[in-house]
Amino acid sequence: MRPVCVVGLGLIGGSVLRAAARAGRDVFGASDVAVADPRVEETVAAALERAAREDALVVIAVPLPAVDEVLRLVATHAPSCLLTDVVSVKEPVAEAVARRLPDARYAGGHPMAGRSASGWDAGSADLFDGAAWVVATEEDTSPEAWREAVSLALDCGAQVVPTTMREHDAAVARISHLPHVLSAVLAATGAEGGSLALSLAAGSFTDGTRVMGTRPELVLAMCEGNRAALLDAVDEALGRLGAARGSLASTGGLAATIRAGHEGRQALEDLRTAGSEEIPIDLTDPEAFETLRDLGTAGGRVLRLDGDTAVGALPA
Repeated sequence: MRPVCVVGLGLIGGSVLRAAARAGRDVFGASDVAVADPRVEETVAAALERAAREDALVVIAVPLPAVDEVLRLVATHAPSCLLTDVVSVKEPVAEAVARRLPDARYAGGHPMAGRSASGWDAGSADLFDGAAWVVATEEDTSPEAWREAVSLALDCGAQVVPTTMREHDAAVARISHLPHVLSAVLAATGAEGGSLALSLAAGSFTDGTRVMGTRPELVLAMCEGNRAALLDAVDEALGRLGAARGSLASTGGLAATIRAGHEGRQALEDLRTAGSEEIPIDLTDPEAFETLRDLGTAGGRVLRLDGDTAVGALPA
């Protein structure tokens, strides 16, 4: 297995390092925050120089605002290494890679797992077990980098969702970034009720505001980095809230809003509990990436790689 160099050892990067080590990989990394672990090099430059010597897969695991500087260091110390990332927005990272490392063999990634706690100490080797892990599957994605990014995700216990960067950013705006914005509004609105309201807060409030325990700068980097797609999702949510308010004010009813929400949640449960059908995809087929994208769009995942075959599972 190819060695793995993780740059950025917060919750996600630290968990990638631990999970890859659990799978038997030779792993090392670096962070701008001191981490007491023998696998951590003293500087990012030192880690990248080692990556170049060992032909490691470099994993960028820093917040979006720090990506450009890390890529500058990669261009200086490890320009020939295969490259992936675990940043929560894909198109801005791809643009930065094209700018800093136009010849990079790169496949963007994003594991859909996390906690409200952050930092190295919050990470764990099992964070990604059973989770979806997007690997960008564009026509011009490096096949070698794609295989290595997929292999890493699978080794970390995840299941791979192949899709385009644009479709990824549009999707996570709805199911990750909008929830953070709504959580912020809910937490602030609840707090405005004073001590009495907060003393009565139970599951619906604490569940709805859980992600606001995350460090604000991390939420800002994620949400502001996906501005265009998030604006579309916010507009749709505002439209639905406006319709709910209008109905409540005029008739006192919220049936349409509540039923639509119940159906949306049920659709999630149905997808998660559906049986699946395994589908082999020949990676030597010139149309393989198109087939893989179709799998991701249909809610399917890649479960394993068998030589030149990606074994996918499609909800039945």
